[in-house]
Amino acid sequence: MVEGTVGRLFSGGVRPIEISRKIARAMGDSRSVGVKGQPVVANHFAVVLSEPDLERFADILDTLEHELSEAARETAREEDWVFMGPVKVELGESSDLRNGTVRVAARMKEADGVTGVLHLPNGQQMVLGEFLVTMGRLPECTVSFDDPNISRVHAEIRPDGGGFMLIDKGSTNGTRVNGERVSTHRLLDGDRMCIGATEIDFRAG
Repeated sequence: MVEGTVGRLFSGGVRPIEISRKIARAMGDSRSVGVKGQPVVANHFAVVLSEPDLERFADILDTLEHELSEAARETAREEDWVFMGPVKVELGESSDLRNGTVRVAARMKEADGVTGVLHLPNGQQMVLGEFLVTMGRLPECTVSFDDPNISRVHAEIRPDGGGFMLIDKGSTNGTRVNGERVSTHRLLDGDRMCIGATEIDFRAG
């Protein structure tokens, strides 16, 4: 993903795919075990480049940071790793580094407050808050889908302390998160929900 979008723009110095690989390696090195036995990895990454390398990315910095974050989430899904909070990649510079060198500092950081966003398949985004969100085929659902694989009231998302809980409402075809069928699931940054045949991404922060 990182290589395909912006990687071809730069043939000299450090390439975006190399930064992405460094972040993935830092995630693996940071791996710990959560209270429920799940592998937890770093979610905040300070990436330091040489001054010339960072200057080459100056016009696409926001896009590159976004795509590096997406690549980190994809790696976590593939490895069954989880995050404590939203994924964030920040690019900076150092005069001490030579061209083509990448330094990554990774750490675990919880979300600052209860925030979340649903990324819907039509490109729209829905900000979650202190209210119940229902999902299904019925027009009165908060998020309504024209999908025969989705039940009339398929699932709901409700605020729960420090985050959001996804609850299947006895749907016919079930609710899946990252490929696993769930009845209840606390949403984590990067989770991919499958409601019937419709995929929805959750982003924290």
